[in-house]
Amino acid sequence: MEQTTIIPPSYLPMVVEAEQTTNIGETIIDAEIITEDTRSPFIEANSIPITLESLMTDCVIPNFAKDNEAVLSHSQFIGATYQAIRDYYRSEQIEEPQVRVSHIIRGRIPEAINKKSSELLPHEMTQYYERMAFCINVPSIHKDVNGNRLNLSVVGVKSYGRDNLNGRLTAQKFSLAVGFQNTVCCNQCIWTDGYRDEIRAISPSEIYQHSLHLLDTYDMAKHIYLLKSLEDLYLSETQFALILGKMRLYNYLPAKIQREIPKMLITDSMVNNVARQYYRDPNFSADDNGELSMWDFYNLLTGACKGSYIDTFLAREANALTTSLGIAQGLRNEDSGYSWFIS
Repeated sequence: MEQTTIIPPSYLPMVVEAEQTTNIGETIIDAEIITEDTRSPFIEANSIPITLESLMTDCVIPNFAKDNEAVLSHSQFIGATYQAIRDYYRSEQIEEPQVRVSHIIRGRIPEAINKKSSELLPHEMTQYYERMAFCINVPSIHKDVNGNRLNLSVVGVKSYGRDNLNGRLTAQKFSLAVGFQNTVCCNQCIWTDGYRDEIRAISPSEIYQHSLHLLDTYDMAKHIYLLKSLEDLYLSETQFALILGKMRLYNYLPAKIQREIPKMLITDSMVNNVARQYYRDPNFSADDNGELSMWDFYNLLTGACKGSYIDTFLAREANALTTSLGIAQGLRNEDSGYSWFIS
């Protein structure tokens, strides 16, 4: 049975002026609660899953303090991006958004100002989430890399902490990426050329236009080519241990030396996770001889990135591919600043 994607009309941008706009209203039906499936989450850390309906009905929307103008809500960000995906990939199957949030901000209505927190009634409490990440998969567009099915995936991140909510209405900052999700583990495979760390917008229609531009400039064929280039390269146990040791040293290098090496966002806790999964991961661990393909190494890195906080998640996922490709160049004896990791 063909899957029906459910997005309430109120999630969509109020004004969208673009030639690509289709008759979206014909495919939208009334809101229903969207629940997360049983697959591994695309991000973990301290985030929790939430339905779009709950995001809209149970969360207040922050304002800019100086002029009381409302911010763009998390649901507007999701809706504008979703509509852009629907318009760009018109004939494709679009999955329901998976949404995760963190850093809850609690409040209360004025009438309950003198009540103890234990005495507050449900209608007297307010809340919103400072950070939100969503993932929208397009499973009808998929590729195979090293026996793993990769579905096209669009991921967005919003943190109100990046905006000056103490001032007046200004363009807000959003992060957006298009790449693939490895269906074996739900790890995100994001490439820097399909990633925008800072999209500024003041309306849903601007988010929509930024989303269309990102989808239009994304070079899917080149991304898959880069991923496939990791298939036939292998690390010995000694090389793997050397790389992890150098990763630990990286953050403590003298500034002059560190500037000569490409930027690495892998933290010590992530290195620990990669070391542990080298032996334990059911899909990407080393073989009986201790050898690990660079494709498996890359997936161990992306798996470790799932433990990042929402606001650093996309940057680290993109950096995982950059780092893996750089180390692969070093293994081929090609010029690469990453040669330091294997020398």
